[in-house]
Amino acid sequence: MSSLAMEQSQTGIKPIPILIAFLIAGFVGLFSETALNMALGNLMIEFDVVSSTVQWITTGYLLTMGILIPVSALLIQWFSTRQLFVASLLFSIAGAIVSGMAPTFSALLLGRVIQAIGTGLLIPLMFNTVLVIFPIHKRGTIMGLVGLVMMSAPAIGPATAGLIIEVLSWNWILWLLIPFLLFSLVYGLLFVQNVTTLTKPKIDVLSILLSTIGFGGIVYGFSIAGHKGWGSAVVISTLIIGIMSLAVFSARQFKLDKPMLDLRTLKYPMFTLALLSVSATFMIILSSMILLPLYLQIGLGLTALTAGLILMPGGALNGILSPVAGRVYDIYGPKWLLTPGFIIMIIMLWQLSNVTTETTIPMAIFLHSGLMIGVTFVMMPVQTHGLNALPKNLYPDGTALINTLLQVSGSIGTALAVTIMSTSQNNFLKTVADPSDPSLVSTSLTAGVQTAFILGIVLAVFGLVISFFIKSPKADKDSYK
Repeated sequence: MSSLAMEQSQTGIKPIPILIAFLIAGFVGLFSETALNMALGNLMIEFDVVSSTVQWITTGYLLTMGILIPVSALLIQWFSTRQLFVASLLFSIAGAIVSGMAPTFSALLLGRVIQAIGTGLLIPLMFNTVLVIFPIHKRGTIMGLVGLVMMSAPAIGPATAGLIIEVLSWNWILWLLIPFLLFSLVYGLLFVQNVTTLTKPKIDVLSILLSTIGFGGIVYGFSIAGHKGWGSAVVISTLIIGIMSLAVFSARQFKLDKPMLDLRTLKYPMFTLALLSVSATFMIILSSMILLPLYLQIGLGLTALTAGLILMPGGALNGILSPVAGRVYDIYGPKWLLTPGFIIMIIMLWQLSNVTTETTIPMAIFLHSGLMIGVTFVMMPVQTHGLNALPKNLYPDGTALINTLLQVSGSIGTALAVTIMSTSQNNFLKTVADPSDPSLVSTSLTAGVQTAFILGIVLAVFGLVISFFIKSPKADKDSYK
């Protein structure tokens, strides 16, 4: 009998059914996170709101997750796996119903926030559960399956949403989610088991408050910087308050015997390097996810559905190759994945920084697919590698910290990309005789997109340098006890 089989028989835990429950729920939750982005234009018309207002559909979601996920390490120690799983599905279902029935934009935003609570509970719980129920030598493969779900759901979201909008209406994006969410809830009630030991540490209200203001302030500040401008008093004050709150929060965590979020995870070098690599990669992903749809629809003049279909192969490749990358990690460690992954990203981002209004659709598909292959080699393997470096008691904190940094880095990457694109676009228009000429819209936006992709190149080079310092488990045994 294998060690895994012995462990299962001794504990009574059935890892595969539990994993399936989380993968189904995670797929539906992450699909809903991006699917509504394709309907922003329709929402502006229906609710009579401007672009800076409708952007709150995304900003509100990111902000809610940025506030909730840091608290997840505490919640996992207070509530059972089943309780949190069921709560996350109930929030997701309630959010979909409220959003689908929304008579006003405020009601739609409220529904999105409720949905974000569900996703914010589910994602860190899924990562922590995987770490608890699977042995270290199988985690690469399992996290690869998680990566398949996390990347394939956002990949098919835009194209599916575009098709739904053309055939039905934006509301149906939400209505069609509800049966899948209900199925996930029933399946979870049947198969999800409690796998964690509840320690119920003392709740430090001040830490929760500082975390909320700190992470929430930074996510909010960067999220609104794109349309309010970096010189805005609101942006500057929000970022300053957020950074100061985080500084006080961090200092307090080191002083507490049982911190809300144990930052001693940062004392493990492989975890810290993985955290930096994951953050850089996620900034590349999110900045690309906002730049490419704009370029395809405005620069090349394509429909939302066509743009979604162009981005689908890259996401599908990412999902298909994630388990393969995970298996390679289990066998060989990170050595043959991280450095090649960042090199591929650099090459593809360099080519994307040279796209024009004459770039062909096959080339756009090739460049995005190549970028996603590079991301596949890095994202889940390095995340697994970092979490493997932690002792078991720090799994909830490591999971919460990584997922929180993803939200923060995602908002930073998006804001920087939009700012660079807008600035470059305006600079281009200053060089032409008639900036108001409608025929220059696609050319000027493409010029902005070209410059904005340089941000991705810088981030990928940063990740490449870090990859040289990430050791395999065999070379760093002490970190993997």
